[in-house]
Amino acid sequence: YHFKNLYGLKLMQNILITGCSSGIGLQTALTLKENKYKVYASAKKDEDVEMLKSLGLEAFNIDVRNKEEISFALNKILENDLKLDAIFNNAGYGQPGAVEDLSVEVLKKQFDTNFFGLHEVTIQAMKIFRTQGFGKIIQHSSVLGIISLKYRGAYNASKYAIEGINDTLRQEVIGSNIFISTINTGPVTSKFRENALKKFNKNITIKGSFFEETYKKELKARLETTEDKAPFNLPASSVANVVLKIMQSQKPKPRYYVTTATHILGFLKRVLSTSLMDKLLNKI
Repeated sequence: YHFKNLYGLKLMQNILITGCSSGIGLQTALTLKENKYKVYASAKKDEDVEMLKSLGLEAFNIDVRNKEEISFALNKILENDLKLDAIFNNAGYGQPGAVEDLSVEVLKKQFDTNFFGLHEVTIQAMKIFRTQGFGKIIQHSSVLGIISLKYRGAYNASKYAIEGINDTLRQEVIGSNIFISTINTGPVTSKFRENALKKFNKNITIKGSFFEETYKKELKARLETTEDKAPFNLPASSVANVVLKIMQSQKPKPRYYVTTATHILGFLKRVLSTSLMDKLLNKI
């Protein structure tokens, strides 16, 4: 569905990517740029936007919790290119902590970025896609949108919410030239754990918690390690290559699993009883 100008020439496909300060977002932006896509990368902090520009990327300040910043970026893209081909909702973070130690306010903050921010970008892009008659929405979920792991309740819940909204939106665009693709990513090298540690230290009260000893001996140690010990861990390029595949496809698939861990756990979720699955996951 390449958009053509008045002279019938195919124009370069473009994409807006959120959460490009490091890791998956940054690698995806660079991979697509290398493959001749026009990439509009975004990040929350000024210094990260400047870093993106220094790499030759078009870049915007976008905190996905700010609908005006989203609107500004999308309007600029339309001014420049007269169309929008795709968005990749990648921005997000993890808030560790046992469910009973998560305040409602902390849970709301997790959803503000991971779910409500993603939704705001989606509905603004949908207005453009409905008008022009085509578009691709790439939603970054997680293996934790399929299965749940302990001490990750806030993140699990935000990703399950993404699954629900994606499954609904896909049905509502059937028959159009708009495609919704969900990426379920397993363990991938990024700054995710480093950022999660900051959120844990800031928002979880360890002293007096039922899990005080577990936090000190296990959870903090895992978050503080600089090694990627997770089985089947892959580099950020594994996700970037899937986004590239979606961009190259006329009819992308509704779902893409990234990492062997996602394939294994997704399969076990379908075949094991809930009790057996809980016992298995509790050992991870």
